Amino acid sequence: DGIVTGHGLINGRRAFVYSQDATVLGGSMGEMHGLKLARMQELALEAGVPIIGLNDSGGGRLQEGPGASVYGTVFYNNVNSSGVIPQISAIMGSCAGGACYSPALTDFVIMVDKSSKAFITGPKVIQQVTGEVVDLETLGGAATHSTKSGLCQLVARDDYDCIAQIKCLLSFFPDNCTQMPPVYQCSDDVNRRIEELNDIIPDNKRRSYDMKSIITKIADDNFFFEISPMYARNIIIGFVRMGGMPVGVVANQTGCMAGCLDINASCKAARFIRTCDAFNIPLLSIVDVPGYLPGVQQEHDGIIRHGAKMLYAWAEATVPKIIMPIRKSYGGATPAMCSIDMHADFVMAWPTCERAVVGADAAVAVLYKNEIEQAADPAAAREMYKKMYEDEFLNP
Repeated sequence: DGIVTGHGLINGRRAFVYSQDATVLGGSMGEMHGLKLARMQELALEAGVPIIGLNDSGGGRLQEGPGASVYGTVFYNNVNSSGVIPQISAIMGSCAGGACYSPALTDFVIMVDKSSKAFITGPKVIQQVTGEVVDLETLGGAATHSTKSGLCQLVARDDYDCIAQIKCLLSFFPDNCTQMPPVYQCSDDVNRRIEELNDIIPDNKRRSYDMKSIITKIADDNFFFEISPMYARNIIIGFVRMGGMPVGVVANQTGCMAGCLDINASCKAARFIRTCDAFNIPLLSIVDVPGYLPGVQQEHDGIIRHGAKMLYAWAEATVPKIIMPIRKSYGGATPAMCSIDMHADFVMAWPTCERAVVGADAAVAVLYKNEIEQAADPAAAREMYKKMYEDEFLNP
């Protein structure tokens, strides 16, 4: 009935899989289609193994009227399985209407470049209602959802690459939340020295650098599986292995918005932290953050409300939390990237680390305003007080 369901082994590990068949009534969901899918979800949850969905559906089947209401059962099962078993969705065709919501409720969504589409209402309906003219790719293609909406965490070149990414992603996760993640044999010495890290932080504090170069150097075999690389690029999330053990990495990217936290970055990181916590994956936070992004639009859009999600995620996480501040760590962004106050297990600061409420320039402007104004040489006085502040506070 427009869906193929079953179970098997992926690299020797059990998994349940369903694949919607667009050649049968457009892969639309009727009653039996929905019941087959829901039964797979229930069996996967009972067995305690991952479930993978290959989605290609036109949405609810109009010919059955209320028969498509089984969507609610599918969504209910998605939520009940959340944080209990890994749920991975691949959108491998066009998914319209209700067909989009089930993938959105799963842990990860992968889309295929140029062939995947996801939207609640199609271009024709949008034009009729709002007068906006848009094509399918711009409305709901992989590029749109991986850069603008944030629905899609990974983009595949083609269907084969999509399957390969699913297998790689699954390798970082246990079968369910009661198990530990799989540990793989590693040839990299965990005690190896990485001399390049001595020179990776620029002497000029205003210069950016590529945080990913640090992540890859400390990872086993220099392999970093990045999640949502094109969305909210000011924060980096993804998986590495250390000594063969999966580790979730959260890091600031100074090359984008100086690494400031904004609404999208906060939501992206918070969801990742909670996913790792649910599946017993330790967390490493690599910190170089000047603060939350200032601006009227950010405030009005809810940076306080959304920024708090990171605080909530770190505070409730019970997995090991290792924090590595390497340069700036200012203001409320310090606990947002986790800190000892947020019950981090260890904080390992680089010699280049600066941690304070604000930077030296801003602090001196407030603390020594009168002294600077009354000095014979205000510029020299400012530099003197700035150095005093740096020597006393801005070091680990």
